[in-house]
Amino acid sequence: MTNTIEQGVSAFHPSKALYRFSILIFIASLSFGSYFAYDIVSAIAPTLVEELHAARGTVGTFFTMYSVAAVLAVLFGGMLIDSLGTRKASFLFSILVFIGAALVWKAKSIPIFFLGRFIFGAGSEPLVVAQSAMLARWFKNKELALSFGLSLTVSRLGSLFAFNTGELITSYFGSFRYALLTAVGACAVSLAGNIFYILMDRRGERALKLKNESASEKIVFKDIKEFKPTFWYVTFLCLTFYSAIFPFTALSTDFFVDKWGIARTATASGGFLAQVFNNLLHMFTTAGGISGIIIFASMIFAPFAGGLVDKIGKRATLMIIGSLILIPCHLLMGLTRIYPAYSMVVLGAAFVLVPAAMWPSVPLIVRKERVGTAFGLMTAIQNIGLGLFPLLNGLLRDLTHTYTASSIMFASLGLFGLTFSFLLKRADAREGGGLESARKQPQ
Repeated sequence: MTNTIEQGVSAFHPSKALYRFSILIFIASLSFGSYFAYDIVSAIAPTLVEELHAARGTVGTFFTMYSVAAVLAVLFGGMLIDSLGTRKASFLFSILVFIGAALVWKAKSIPIFFLGRFIFGAGSEPLVVAQSAMLARWFKNKELALSFGLSLTVSRLGSLFAFNTGELITSYFGSFRYALLTAVGACAVSLAGNIFYILMDRRGERALKLKNESASEKIVFKDIKEFKPTFWYVTFLCLTFYSAIFPFTALSTDFFVDKWGIARTATASGGFLAQVFNNLLHMFTTAGGISGIIIFASMIFAPFAGGLVDKIGKRATLMIIGSLILIPCHLLMGLTRIYPAYSMVVLGAAFVLVPAAMWPSVPLIVRKERVGTAFGLMTAIQNIGLGLFPLLNGLLRDLTHTYTASSIMFASLGLFGLTFSFLLKRADAREGGGLESARKQPQ
């Protein structure tokens, strides 16, 4: 009996893979709730417009408030992680995410809704930074890329379920408040995952004498002046590319209902879970499901795209291709009545290609001592676009009563991104062609 117990304890020792991958489950769960809560507003946008009597610009501002908080949080969140430690800081961020989601659920007025989204954004973005530090702490030189990929997949599951269940929850239970309550529940699951992580991490720290990993996206302002043109082209491509994706999906469900009359939920009988499963099976025939195609594509194909980039290089070329794809996709949806699922599939391909080439490019063009500042600065600038363009998208819809002007705006962002990617390729050639080569390691 004693030997059996000892074997059981040793198998789950912090030095063992079983312990490491068990803790990965809880690390990966941290952002599931925040991704669900972020996208649930997009998923139920048509209902919010109707029941809150809100303008589309108001719905866009829900995302603007999130991004304003995110910019401030990214600037200072990394420093907070360093000063408090990953455990305390991540728990604080998880609490903010939960409180923000709960405020949105209970909000009786638009200003309280705005406040909830602001608090939610203040916790959500630095929680992702803390999550990266956790993965580095436990998987540095041990399946690090795999751990990041699995964590991203779990996060994207939150978005996928939000788009495919938001309107279903609303219609099944009779109010959009139940969809927002589900978001609170998802954030509670993530908070519980954080608590389990803290308990396991404390045990592992004692057993393995682990050192805290510093925040990987902390900005050191004196480093900025050293960045080369290649970094700035990648950063502005990041701004334009993501601004043509997430601000679009903020109101895409409403767009598909408004222009094509696409059903909000799939017709089905049976219990609630059976209807959820049916909605997922009919992703291409519901407004929320079509919006989620981009997320689904990134979940399935992002790991393969990363492997392709490592093998062939051609990072700047792939960014050119991805940026080019954006333009006809948005124009087809804005100027024609071609069923939007086809454009969304191609847009999903762009969303796989560009991030897979863009984010790993940073360590190749920035000294390793500056990588944290580079990632933090890119994320902050990215969130400026993610705050501005949902608002512009909604305002243009309110002014023109169609989404044509918005689609032209998003196509124009693709054109700017294409310009930056061409400038990047030219600048990279002048700096030695590191982005086009197949090497994986930073210079």
